[in-house]
Amino acid sequence: MRKRTVIAIMIAVALTFSFSAMWSAETDGRDGDTSANIIDANGAPVGKTEKKGGNKVARVLSAPFRAIGRLFNRGKDEGKMQRLTEKDVERFESVGATRFADVKTSEQKRPTMTGTARDHLAAGRVMLNTGNINEAISELSLALSLDSNLTEANSLLGLAYDRKGMHERAKDFYERAIKADKEDSQTLNNLGFSLYLNGNYRAAVDKLKKAAKLAPGDQRILNNLALAQCRLGKYEDAYKSFARAGGEVNGRLNTATMLERAGRNAEAIPYYEAVRRLQPTNTIALRRLADLYASVGRYDESKAAQRALSPTTGEIAMFWGN
Repeated sequence: MRKRTVIAIMIAVALTFSFSAMWSAETDGRDGDTSANIIDANGAPVGKTEKKGGNKVARVLSAPFRAIGRLFNRGKDEGKMQRLTEKDVERFESVGATRFADVKTSEQKRPTMTGTARDHLAAGRVMLNTGNINEAISELSLALSLDSNLTEANSLLGLAYDRKGMHERAKDFYERAIKADKEDSQTLNNLGFSLYLNGNYRAAVDKLKKAAKLAPGDQRILNNLALAQCRLGKYEDAYKSFARAGGEVNGRLNTATMLERAGRNAEAIPYYEAVRRLQPTNTIALRRLADLYASVGRYDESKAAQRALSPTTGEIAMFWGN
């Protein structure tokens, strides 16, 4: 009895903390591409999108239950990467499973189906949002086994397999979702970004252009498209995509950043100069111009950029000093 009382108190405390934190919860996931992370850090959102959101709320609401689970499991798997094997995949996608009752006999047991396809879809979405990828795949696969027309289950399975590094399998599920709904811009975006991360830049551009036509104002899609265009060396096209997503200044800054990362410093300079014309005191453009002018032997212009930068930084210092 005392043990159950203690557990109940712990759950109540955990729920109290989770609800108090709900309004300030933030996601911190980062995709693995360095260039994408740099552009994202510059304020241009990139990467995949999870449909029907709920990420923050689901993550916060599920935190106490995951904490209780860790309590009973004594943290056995905490901090370890969940590896997915082909055997796992077969188990997830199989409707039936064999359970051995003893060494002589075996019986066929179907997975527990305690709800509808949409119930398992909802459970899989929560598992995916909270980082329980194996469980998410299991629930989403079960949802599809109950209703093969659940387009969102295919899309979310694509995300789940992407996170496991099984990109070809992810591609299959994305394509199934797109086949069922050709105007699903978010799944097209996710497939495009997955192709980008795997170095298939031409295919990525193709999918992301289609996504951008369907959702012309989606910043994430446009920034992903610009990243893929940069990888193909189409920097002017990339600038146009970046600019559509965040305006001319951000577009030129992001394009210049990508040119620098490609070692094309001389080509980055005109983009920074254009920013300087639009915003003469833009500190990012001035700092980069000071360095880049020096790198290509334009020392007088480098010093001029430094002089233009100094009064700006001085004013900032005086402001904070007061």
